[in-house]
Amino acid sequence: MTRPATHILRLLKWGRVLARHGALRIIEEGRNTPLPVRRLCRVARLGARQPREPDYARAFQEIGPAAIKLGQTLATRPDLVGEEAVRNLLSLQDQLPPVPFDVVRHEIEDSFGAPLEKLFLTIDPDPIGSASIAQVYRATTAQGRTVAVKVLRPGVRERFARDIDTYEWAAAHLEGLGGEAARLRPRAVIANLKRWTLRELDLRREAASASELSEAMKGYEGYRVPDIDWDRTNGKVMTVEWIDGIKISNREALDAAGIDKRLLARRLVLAFLTQAINAGYFHADMHQGNLFVQPNAADPAGTIVAIDFGIMGRIDRQARQWLAEILYGLTTGNYRRVAEIHFEAQYVPSYHSVEEFATALRAVGEPMRGKPVSELSVGQMLDGLFAITRDFDMQTQPHLLLLQKTMVMVEGLATSLDPDINMWDVAAPFVRSWIRDELGPEAFIAERLRTDMDTLLRIPALVRRIEEKYPPKGGAPEQAPLPPIELIWSRRRKRHPNHWLGYAGAAVGGGLIVWGLSLSGLLS
Repeated sequence: MTRPATHILRLLKWGRVLARHGALRIIEEGRNTPLPVRRLCRVARLGARQPREPDYARAFQEIGPAAIKLGQTLATRPDLVGEEAVRNLLSLQDQLPPVPFDVVRHEIEDSFGAPLEKLFLTIDPDPIGSASIAQVYRATTAQGRTVAVKVLRPGVRERFARDIDTYEWAAAHLEGLGGEAARLRPRAVIANLKRWTLRELDLRREAASASELSEAMKGYEGYRVPDIDWDRTNGKVMTVEWIDGIKISNREALDAAGIDKRLLARRLVLAFLTQAINAGYFHADMHQGNLFVQPNAADPAGTIVAIDFGIMGRIDRQARQWLAEILYGLTTGNYRRVAEIHFEAQYVPSYHSVEEFATALRAVGEPMRGKPVSELSVGQMLDGLFAITRDFDMQTQPHLLLLQKTMVMVEGLATSLDPDINMWDVAAPFVRSWIRDELGPEAFIAERLRTDMDTLLRIPALVRRIEEKYPPKGGAPEQAPLPPIELIWSRRRKRHPNHWLGYAGAAVGGGLIVWGLSLSGLLS
């Protein structure tokens, strides 16, 4: 177990880095920052020259891999770090200098227990990507297929475990201070971060995530996931189909290939909604470096190909229903229903007024309706929603953090492709159709029949478990209840409540006698 002094020293060291980049000021000067945290900030910045313009992204990048992931998480929390910090953190580049290929070669061979030449016909020693967790190489298999090989950085698991241990310790103490710190639920935020990174640090799970998303999107035209080479994939190495395509951010190349960017922007938004609302499982790292477009003569929008499935989001059916109704209510102006859902989901404590919350939502939603995203955006709507969370004592919902982050990413990419796109106009028909199919009368009856039948089928197993816990009586007659008898030490305890003092005195006296006898040599 790590000692508290070690955690504090790490925090001071990281605070020093934050101070050098001017990123500590936002914590120290925050009106809701607890006094002990302010004092720690003052100690960390002693003697440091803080620039006027903070650079949060550079600070997190300098601290290390776990801090980069934490910074990406905080980019979803304008309520926690402010809009200025969020804009800066969205530019956080997950890039680090590459590890020498000789070291990487040893990692690959050690993980498979075989020489590299047996696994790949050729492999380029210069990585095509070098992130905080892994590096990616282009290779060719013995069958002649071109593949991308992703390899974990040596020692990255141990470093992540060490840093997140301190994050958990700090979050627990911060939440223990109560007040605003408790409402923001930092422990839940770090727990989510830990789950995401543990998934990223096991490349078998990333491969499984890609396979699951591929199945979920099988019926969606114009979106696909690279095939996994399972024979060359393990916990430290993942091998996938090589993708030849145009980066979705390369607008000039898209134009040259004849891609209709307006249709592509709509497809990107609908692909995200299909994953999040239809499947409840979505690619949660949809930034411009992880999306490619392959031209298709039969489709003017081309085919979107996603890569890097280390961060995936999952939403259960009930949360998806709430999400769909919230989105539909905001697009149609039914703020009363949106407010009711927040109370049904227990996002807002019941002692608040539904009507007051509906009015607050109207203040956020009305400026959004009917305007292009170039004027108002989903990101601004989320900022507005975060602004009212404090007034209505809404706690952070960790399961929605990835969704919020991905919505902002998708919006940014869609806007870069089509500045006039209206996210609400694109989303409304999809959400309306999903609500009709999933929440309409026919869907309700079908779901009720399915649920009741499932309950009936579980009854025999339930009876068996009850019989195991309460077996039938045997042949011997049941013993009649015995009369209660008060024990002697119980009676003495009642008469002399401090009887334990006598026991303690006797024990000490006996010990002294034994000690004295042993000194005199009588006990040997």
